[in-house]
Amino acid sequence: MVAKEQIRQVIYDQRNLFPDLGIERHIEQQFVDCPEVLVITGVRRCGKSVLMQQIRAKRNEKDYFISFDDDRLLHFTVDDFQTLYDVFVEDFGLQHTFYFDEIQMVDGWEHFVDRLYKHGNKVIVTGSNAKMLSRELGTLLTGRHVSKEVYPFSFAEYMALSGTEINRDTLYTIEGRAMLQNIQSDYLREGGFPQYIKSKNVEYLKSLYNDILYRDIIVRYKLQTEKPIKETMYYLISNATHLFSYNSVAKAVGVKSSETIKDYISYLEETYLVGQLSKYDVKIGEQIKSAKKIYFIDNALVNTIGFSFSKNEGTRLENAVYVELRRRGKELFYHNDGNECDFIVRDGMHITEAYQVSVSLQDEKTRQRELDGVCSAMKAYSLADGFIITREENEEIKADEGIVHVVSFGRWVMNEKTISGHQ
Repeated sequence: MVAKEQIRQVIYDQRNLFPDLGIERHIEQQFVDCPEVLVITGVRRCGKSVLMQQIRAKRNEKDYFISFDDDRLLHFTVDDFQTLYDVFVEDFGLQHTFYFDEIQMVDGWEHFVDRLYKHGNKVIVTGSNAKMLSRELGTLLTGRHVSKEVYPFSFAEYMALSGTEINRDTLYTIEGRAMLQNIQSDYLREGGFPQYIKSKNVEYLKSLYNDILYRDIIVRYKLQTEKPIKETMYYLISNATHLFSYNSVAKAVGVKSSETIKDYISYLEETYLVGQLSKYDVKIGEQIKSAKKIYFIDNALVNTIGFSFSKNEGTRLENAVYVELRRRGKELFYHNDGNECDFIVRDGMHITEAYQVSVSLQDEKTRQRELDGVCSAMKAYSLADGFIITREENEEIKADEGIVHVVSFGRWVMNEKTISGHQ
């Protein structure tokens, strides 16, 4: 149990946690306005809390806020929620909008949130553990919540933070192209964690990684030693975007069971740090058995803990394309029928998009290999269009299968329609 005065002290101390709300993060207004519980998820420090505060700042009712990522609330249990509610009412009067940050820190939180929902209150929560949230939301709150997954800054948000503006009039000039290439290179290297972009402090990223590793994995899952999962992380980072199997990782890091590796990677996925890609197959069993590819939520975070990731421009580019496709809500697989295509998108029962990633197509062998890969996917899934994302090249290639759009990462990620002044 936590004393009422302790809860009150935390509430007042936290009222000024966010003096600068920074760059406006996007969220569909219907998520905010709907009566269901709004659940904001994502990796630690990607901007979930700031998004919550931006929502809070625009609403008439602002006072019922608390973050559970506070050492004074380590012993907060579901039984303390009533005390918290009493403090809110005593100090701020009756309101009907609640803001709970990092709520997964409290076991059984969904029971209190369900009670609030049933009494007609709007509840907004954030959390950093996908499995815990899905399990808890899938019990009491099925059909009573909407979810918004937040990512580190997009390229457009990165440009906004850096004060860079590219419009239609400047994009096609020599200066505009150079500006786009420079800011793109910076983004692919620095990633999208807002605080790191501002400070460039590598120690911040190391602290973030340690928080995820120790607090969200080692402590939560009661791992007896840290070495195996750290070795697993190093191996995955060194092989980011490449094919792997659980057996190959187990052998490389000296872990006896491939099931242990499978568990480790699932823990990492639950923190939103990594994502796995399977080969697409109409047979679910074949998908499950297929070799996987691993991607990371942010290039800069990986650069601080990996061996060679930061030196490989192709890996950085492919990883960034993966994150952007995930940000757009795409369900992803890779294609391989002898020719490999990096990403295919499934919508319902159909494959609707195909993407290949290559730093450059200037080398003829590389050009042919990348074209073979994307055209193989276009033929397999009857697609009229395919994409090759590059560092700076832009062209359209007519192939037997359809049109292959070669587009630089900067233009593709902004989709050109988002460029200021473009209609």
